[in-house]
Amino acid sequence: MKKKPDLSFATLWNLSFGFFGVQIAYALQSANISRIFATLGADPHNLSYFWILPPLMGIIVQPIVGTLSDKTWCRFGRRIPYLFVGALVAVLVMCLLPNAGSLGMAVSTAMVFGLISLMFLDTSINMAMQPFKMLVGDMVNEKQKALAYSIQSFLCNAGSLVGYVFPFLFTFLGISNVAAKGVVPDSVIYSFYIGAAILILCVIYTSAKVKEMPPKEYAEYHGLDKPLNEEKVNVVKLLRNAPKAFWTVGLVQFFSWAAFLYMWNYTNGAIAETCWQTTDPTSAGFQEAGNWVGILFAVQAIGSVVWAMALPRFSNRKMAYALSLVLGGIGFLMIPYISDQYVLFIPYLLIGCAWAAMLAMPFTIVTNALNGSHMGAYLGLFNGTICIPQIIAAALGGVVLTLVGSAQSHMMIVAGVFLIIGAACVGIIKETIGESE
Repeated sequence: MKKKPDLSFATLWNLSFGFFGVQIAYALQSANISRIFATLGADPHNLSYFWILPPLMGIIVQPIVGTLSDKTWCRFGRRIPYLFVGALVAVLVMCLLPNAGSLGMAVSTAMVFGLISLMFLDTSINMAMQPFKMLVGDMVNEKQKALAYSIQSFLCNAGSLVGYVFPFLFTFLGISNVAAKGVVPDSVIYSFYIGAAILILCVIYTSAKVKEMPPKEYAEYHGLDKPLNEEKVNVVKLLRNAPKAFWTVGLVQFFSWAAFLYMWNYTNGAIAETCWQTTDPTSAGFQEAGNWVGILFAVQAIGSVVWAMALPRFSNRKMAYALSLVLGGIGFLMIPYISDQYVLFIPYLLIGCAWAAMLAMPFTIVTNALNGSHMGAYLGLFNGTICIPQIIAAALGGVVLTLVGSAQSHMMIVAGVFLIIGAACVGIIKETIGESE
């Protein structure tokens, strides 16, 4: 088997640069979905149900994209075509979703329109996001993989930073941050428009700069008997032969992603409660809190960027992973007890440490345990460890909120406990090299 050569930093950067634009779209979605649906009139106890759709689409779309892209080869490559199509659809939907309350529809109709738009947005974001992880798995050797995923984590968090601050920035520039009842403010609508433009430009750059390995060359570098586009895929067999790291990392993922689902779902309400003393989505205070959530998520992204640069320096990857999750858990536990909007920077910096590890560590460990056969299919299936916990957490969100006294700030405590449990589960992970069939 031929050994994959070391790649230049520029090549590693280009492999993931489009992720910057994709993550702007994802950040706008994660920071503003609860705000949009609360503005349209959703009850806080029902907010989590709107979050079932994004991971549900992810668990359907990403394995399909992974499996099909393994078998695809055309003049544009194996992964790039799916990346480009996903980005195009995302751009279209980003221009529709924030206008759900501006088209003269009844509240119930606007909700349905918003849900359908959200479904297509998350489907397309998932379709555009997954190829970046696959490109690193395809083209980067084991020695450079941690660096490659750290670059991806850096670009991901830089994109998040931009997406999160857009509504605050546009409000600062004089664009209205309030609107008629049931209508999303212009500051949010314009954020989605600009984010869509950046997304397509970044994806065009990566598509132009990245040249994927042809099937025969890929087979040589991964020790395969025949190119992937000639092999048949049996998903049940793949899961049965998945390396142990696939399942043990998946357990950590369960608690980690459930925690972040509650953060995305309830932070807007939590910050409005603790810092602006309001739960009324029609109030100016609630919309100000929504802008500030973008700033806090941006602070989280800054923490992630800094911590992502530190992670490769740890000699013990598992210790770094567990420590990162504990720091994030402490950050979540602090939030309900802070009423000063600026002091909240501290817990969100700590949460950023957990986010950096969640973006880099699981994929480094799992792709190292794979031998290159069916890389896309395995990473698509591994996405289930991201989607399933979010679906379960979203389905139970209203019940959990009631159990903790219907205070959205208390859901941050639940998130913190989940992250600390996830950190404890890191100890059962056994790292291996090329274990899958």
